[in-house]
Amino acid sequence: MGKGRMGSWRATAQAVWVARAATTARAWARTRERTKEQAARVTVRTRAQAVTTARTLGTRLRPLLPHATRIGRRYAYAPTRQVAGIAGGTGLVLALVLITVTGPWAGGQRVSEQALGGATGGASGGAHGVPKPAGPSWQQAAAVLAPVGATVGTAGLPTQSGLSSALGGPLADPTLGTVTADVVDVADGRTLYSSDADQPQTPASTNKLATATAALTLLGPDHTFTTRVVGNARTGLVLVGGGDATLSASSGPDSLTALAAATATALRAEQPAHAQNPGSKAAASAPIALHYDISLFGGPALHPIGVNDNIALVQALTADEGRIDPTSTENAPRWSDPAAHAAAQFAAALAADGVQADPAPTEGTAPAGAATLAQVQSAPLSDVVEQMLTNSDNDIAESLGHACAVAAHQPVTFSGAVTAVMSTLTRLGVTWGSARLFDASGLSDQDAVPARVLTQLLVLDASPAHPELRSIVTGLPVAGFTGTLDNRYGGDGTEAGLGVVRAKTGSLTTVNTLAGLVVDRSGRLLAFAFMSHAGGDATTARDGLDRLASAVAQCGCGG
Repeated sequence: MGKGRMGSWRATAQAVWVARAATTARAWARTRERTKEQAARVTVRTRAQAVTTARTLGTRLRPLLPHATRIGRRYAYAPTRQVAGIAGGTGLVLALVLITVTGPWAGGQRVSEQALGGATGGASGGAHGVPKPAGPSWQQAAAVLAPVGATVGTAGLPTQSGLSSALGGPLADPTLGTVTADVVDVADGRTLYSSDADQPQTPASTNKLATATAALTLLGPDHTFTTRVVGNARTGLVLVGGGDATLSASSGPDSLTALAAATATALRAEQPAHAQNPGSKAAASAPIALHYDISLFGGPALHPIGVNDNIALVQALTADEGRIDPTSTENAPRWSDPAAHAAAQFAAALAADGVQADPAPTEGTAPAGAATLAQVQSAPLSDVVEQMLTNSDNDIAESLGHACAVAAHQPVTFSGAVTAVMSTLTRLGVTWGSARLFDASGLSDQDAVPARVLTQLLVLDASPAHPELRSIVTGLPVAGFTGTLDNRYGGDGTEAGLGVVRAKTGSLTTVNTLAGLVVDRSGRLLAFAFMSHAGGDATTARDGLDRLASAVAQCGCGG
């Protein structure tokens, strides 16, 4: 697609599926490795809990199962491979039972599912339990999964006149205010529809498409962000931030709790050597000095829009995105100094692991060339990008912008991030025109990007020539199902886009944008960007944008 200028949509589709298969294979490989690591971490405490549970069950069920305790004990202490085998066998038996109950497979469903569909009118539950209308008939599974070379859709290829006719009505919706638009055939690069597409408009969060494309280009999809600890018990410890916006305080292998456990283990391994030093007993009785290093990112850390619940200070060390309530989402109060708070959480985690460190760490700088004592790493950048786009995560976006500045040897600031992003995309062939950016997330209402820039980015992201950008396509929210589009595409005129449109959303005061990809009814992959300003309230403006994308989806528009 795009630069590849492939001769037909069938060849393009084949290349896309090959790229998707490669991505899926890599994802399965990562999953296998993570599963092995998790299995290796099974603790004595977990096995002890299993024994206790077995004893309890044995006591309650002894009249029926005299040997329950003995069986449960053997299961608890069984090797991981044996436990997996037992669980797998049990699951297989359960699956066979369920298949028997639900009936044979016919017409793409179990017989019981067909009966249920007939009873409910075939409507499927959408987001938040709200029934959604059926998706477009030309995009059912049989058509989407048709082999390369099969005919998908019966309408002719989309044309400029056809798209103009299809979009004329939805574009006239007064609730959209001022609208700019661009629709491009990804396979051959043809502009199918354009309305003031070179006029810069506030992109809001569709700006994240530029950040994601630049980050994957500069760093690669397998890049990870490392948070580490250097030093020792004698000289003190330094917690070094690596720009991981996904770092958690307490959950998962990429957390401060996991890092503290690894640090405690490393310190205990070093203890015999330190004990030989004079005065080591006195040193051991005092808390270990603890500092935190956030020098990877420059200042100011405050976003250009000022203090805002949509984003924390952009620092090289944060936990749970600086949220006071780690379980909160979207707009949420943040700590005034997320790095200092994260360092204090790390100190508390060390104490829980038996290491007495300074409970109030101070900012410092790690010695040059200091050896790493312990570290944790983020998920691959491809996963991080998907998370950012699906949830429109501002904290991740700004951290990735700063990471681009590091990779491009620019000042690691908001302006340096913008320079790194724009220069990287220029090298990829993006023409910016009179665009201007002030951040990497799109929170600034001073950002201005033409719709044509957004479609250029999407053509790049979907191109088989750039498989490293594939996670941008897979991270786009799916209309009516995921991310920031999960509760949309349920109204009149949007049914054709349900489950078919994949797009990045954007929303600021008086601004609403939508840019993404869709396979229309003729089987063509199209990139689109619609940018609305000074329209009605946010809900009606978004509905209008959804109708525009749905019109592209159902068009075909040949002849």
